[in-house]
Amino acid sequence: MSIDALVAGKLWKTPEERRSAGGKTFVTANVRAADGDGEALFVSVVAFSDSVKAALLVLEDGDSLALAGTLKIGTYEGRGGSVKPSVSMVAQQVLTAYHVARKRKAVAEAPSKDGRATREPALVDDDITF
Repeated sequence: MSIDALVAGKLWKTPEERRSAGGKTFVTANVRAADGDGEALFVSVVAFSDSVKAALLVLEDGDSLALAGTLKIGTYEGRGGSVKPSVSMVAQQVLTAYHVARKRKAVAEAPSKDGRATREPALVDDDITF
C-alpha cells in the first residue's frame, strides 16, 4: 500500500546521484522528520524526475525541505529486537527555502490589476504544485 504524502524535515547527509543497471540515473536522500512526539523519523527518498533530482542535488546535509510523493510504510527489527518503522518515499515534488524565497520575490514584484506592484500573495501557484 502506498500513500500520497507531504514530508518536511532536514536532509540527513548529502543526496547522491546513482545509476541503475539499465543506465538510468536517480537520486537518493534521507530526510529526518519530526514525528509529532518529539522523536525523529527517517524517510528514505528516491527521485526519478529530472527537476526533483536537480533540486535535491544542490542541497547539502542539514538543509530544510519539503517533499511530496508516494510514501510506503513498513517495519524492521532494531537493536535489542525492538520493532521500528521503515518509511520510504518516491519524491515527485520538492520545495526548499530557495523556492520559497523566489516565490515571495515574484509575488512582491507582481503588478496589480492597475499596474502597480502588490504584496498580496497569489492564490494559484503554477510553478510549485503538490
